[in-house]
Amino acid sequence: MSWDPKVYMAFASERTRPAAELLARIPNDAPGRVADLGCGPGNSTALLAARWPHADIEGVESSPDMITEAKASGVKARFTLADVASWSPDTPCDVIFSNATLQWLPDHKTLLPRLMTHAAKGGTFAFQIPRNFDAPSHALMRVVAAEGPWAARLSNVRNINAHTPEYYYDILAPLSSSLDIWETEYQHVLEGDDPVLRWVSGTGLRPFVQALHGAEREGFIARYAARLREAYPKRADGRTLFPFKRLFLVARP
Repeated sequence: MSWDPKVYMAFASERTRPAAELLARIPNDAPGRVADLGCGPGNSTALLAARWPHADIEGVESSPDMITEAKASGVKARFTLADVASWSPDTPCDVIFSNATLQWLPDHKTLLPRLMTHAAKGGTFAFQIPRNFDAPSHALMRVVAAEGPWAARLSNVRNINAHTPEYYYDILAPLSSSLDIWETEYQHVLEGDDPVLRWVSGTGLRPFVQALHGAEREGFIARYAARLREAYPKRADGRTLFPFKRLFLVARP
């Protein structure tokens, strides 16, 4: 699956805010080595570099387009094209950070303990993932995918993996000296026409549209957009409220 940094960053402030809030809960003052897993175009890496300007920071990303954008950002970090699912550092990291990436990877019961082993003693493993996949924005993708002539082509679209706080507690509590878990539901105030469609076009919608072509793709998007307008109507002032739940976790070995 390919990613478009410009589409993703159309809502740069809203996408970067959870990274900043996760970073604020990491207690390490002067880590030597920091990894940003799924760094995207470098917006989250910039926050890490600003807080820890003397750290050796590595941004890891599987999208060549995102890596190109990150390298051009001027952020003081090394950027590595690699799959987070198989990433393994040469030495343990003082901070392993991941903002809105792990939901794209399967088998969290295996993945998270493996990532935890790469955190140094006294270090931190911190991640944030969306947990709004039952919201209309995402539920309607699946409904429209199943009800149209494109159903067969969209039947095996890449799954998203996001679970309950209890699920993650049970995985990481036995491996942690301390564990901080919380959820936040943002109420994003979006401008313009079809803003929720524009938002998901940079993330969750991409596997669906990339599986289709031409008129079929346009038909799918048009039907989905119409359903979104019903689910997320404009308010009296012309803006649209977009509730968005995210789960945060900070674990220390």
